[in-house]
Amino acid sequence: MNHLGRPASRRVIALDVGGTHSRVALIEDGRIIERAQRSTPARHGPPAVVAALDELLAPWRAEPSLPIGVAIAGVVAGPGVTAHAGLPGWNAYPLAARLGELHQRPVHVINDARAAAWGEYCHGAGRGCSEFCFVTVSTGVGAGLVLDGRLHRARNGLEAELGETLTTDGRPMEDLASGTALDRAAREMGLANASALCDAADNGHPAAAAALQQAVSILAAKLADLTVLLGITRSAIGGGLGLRPGYLDRLQQAMQTLPPLCRHELVPAALGADAGLLGVAAWLARA
Repeated sequence: MNHLGRPASRRVIALDVGGTHSRVALIEDGRIIERAQRSTPARHGPPAVVAALDELLAPWRAEPSLPIGVAIAGVVAGPGVTAHAGLPGWNAYPLAARLGELHQRPVHVINDARAAAWGEYCHGAGRGCSEFCFVTVSTGVGAGLVLDGRLHRARNGLEAELGETLTTDGRPMEDLASGTALDRAAREMGLANASALCDAADNGHPAAAAALQQAVSILAAKLADLTVLLGITRSAIGGGLGLRPGYLDRLQQAMQTLPPLCRHELVPAALGADAGLLGVAAWLARA
């Protein structure tokens, strides 16, 4: 392990469980060797999701030496997972134990945004930065923190729920700055969705531009808070909305309007949809 606490990689199996698709990869030394995916039967609850994951893991059932790690959109606290709205019916569900029983080996579970943060730190936009934040701006707003070269995790699973932090009117930031919030604003303007709102903003639509600017400004202020609270010096912005052309430019401009002491570097996330898988693998290799 180097002076920043980065792991030496080894051969592992990584799962990334989303509300629409679940993916698996065999990873060695930060490289994806094999991969597969299938739809997530989210509306049928945890047992159906576990059955789907078991199916994805079937090719490696006879290789018990390979550790398994899972990234999932939810609060991971102790042995249980309480999943977010995209995966209904989860409440402190013992995902690690269930998969461990099926595959006769330890299974490690981590929040998907935290996994992506560690992936970007080890292999992507966070390299060389000991105080680093990854933010995904998509349907919701998720985040992960690396502090002093270590992935920050809390016993209650609430170590980086940036979208749940409050704005000045007492509402969660996610209610005003996420893709879902912009979808809602778009419909009020007679536009199809957040993507259409962003297109309209780029083309000079005043109301669309104002809604997008509000969302970007709220996120910039939250990131500024991380600068002075935690010493964050770089944030990587990912997600469907965060990686949309022009979004990062707007966010950087909003950051520049804030006091110099509160600013830090904003860069695009580098690993795309593979950040979570690579992060899980790096996390397992560290263990």
